Amino acid sequence: MTSANPFSVLGLPADPNLTDEQVRAAWRAIATATHPDRAGGGNPARYAAASAAYAALRTPWGRSEAYADLTSTLPPRKAPAARLIPARPGSAAWHGLVLLPARLRHGRPARLVLRVLAAVIVALVVVASRAGGPATAAVVAGVGLWLVFTGRADLAPPPGR
Repeated sequence: MTSANPFSVLGLPADPNLTDEQVRAAWRAIATATHPDRAGGGNPARYAAASAAYAALRTPWGRSEAYADLTSTLPPRKAPAARLIPARPGSAAWHGLVLLPARLRHGRPARLVLRVLAAVIVALVVVASRAGGPATAAVVAGVGLWLVFTGRADLAPPPGR
């Protein structure tokens, strides 16, 4: 007996706000009636399904995850209407630049400053070594790429994500 809904396996309403005691009581009622050690062999399939459902619902986190899984299987809502006004070329980049100060402020600015300082120091050491040639340019470009790719982790996520 397998079911995608652990709430229904335990005979509970699909509610993430159930208490630990409600879930435990529902599981115990099924477990005592269906345990394989009962006279007559019980019902091992139902016991296994109830045990799996209890394992999924025994914590508040598990109940909220199971509830989210149930609600995500609902039919999708109607897609929003298409934009009638086409976006201007480059407007996404402009919007990203406008949001950058807020993303810096709400992210981890101290860590970002440390990353920038480390990148500048490494780049200055490489340039000051006067090695010249393509190796210097490659190291400086690599440091810049490192800063861009790792620095994004210190920004707050953009709105809507």
